[in-house]
Order: sequence, then structure tokens, then C-alpha cells
Amino acid sequence: MDTTLIPDDAALAAQGRALAEILLARRQLVCTAESCTGGWIAKTLTDIPGSSAWFDCGMVAYSYEAKQAMLGVRPQTLEKEGAVSRETVIEMVSGALVHSAATLAVAVTGIAGPGGGTPEKPVGTVWIGWKRRGGYPRAEVFHFAGDREAVRRQTIAAALRGLVALAGD
Repeated sequence: MDTTLIPDDAALAAQGRALAEILLARRQLVCTAESCTGGWIAKTLTDIPGSSAWFDCGMVAYSYEAKQAMLGVRPQTLEKEGAVSRETVIEMVSGALVHSAATLAVAVTGIAGPGGGTPEKPVGTVWIGWKRRGGYPRAEVFHFAGDREAVRRQTIAAALRGLVALAGD
């Protein structure tokens, strides 16, 4: 695997700053709903000085129970589709907006490894969802390569790229 494709802290911070500029200019707030990244997207964003002007909150919902209680993911969705699915990430991103004052949200759920993968959902499978308050959610599946940290870093970068695109629309 080409490790030059794995974003370092500086690359993630640059994406965060690009998002911050758009959010400030448009007076928007963002929130995160994270599973496999464990709050790393929120950390990346709140490492930026002045983030309280545009960052509302971050929710880390790792277990099925937390996804249900914090984000309103339906038990039926988790039972039928699993935590790593389009349906779950859409309910996560929608629930993040319901439970926050944010204008924009991102949600991530995936299998960072090293274990937990299956033939249908191998390690590196990550669903990311984005949504603007009052809009329709968008979800995309990714298949990242590398170890746990590499999968998580790539997830954060993709989540932030999607937020920049959504905020700029």
C-alpha cells in the first residue's frame, strides 16, 4: 500500500481549516456522529482555534445501544442491515441533526480492524453520510486499505472532504 495516500495530521488540519472558513462565512454549525473514528473527526475540528464559532457537538456512538439512544437509529435497521450499512449511516446523520443545533452533519460507521471483517464487509469498509438540515442525506461506501490507523485517517479525510463540498453548496 502506498502510505503517501494516508493523510497525516497536517493534511487533516488543512481540510478542517478549509471547512472552518466556509462555515464561518456562511454562519453555519457542524456536528459529527462517529463510530469507527471514535471522535477523531470532532478532535480534528476542535483542534482549530475558534472552533466554538462553528462546531456544535460530536457524538461517539460505538455500540448498537448508543446508536439507538443518542442518534435514534432504529433497532430494526441494526438487526436487518447491521451497524456498517447505508441505512444505519443515514439514520445516524439524520439523528445527529435532530439532537443538535447544527446546520450540517457527518456520520461515519465502519470496520477499522484488525478484526471484525466478514467476506461481505471486510476490514476497511466504511459508510459515511452527510446531511444539511432540511435536506436529503447522502451516503457513500468506501473500502480503505491499511491498518486500523490508516483506515481511520482515510475515513476522517473523506468525511471532511464531503463536509467541505456540502458546506460550499
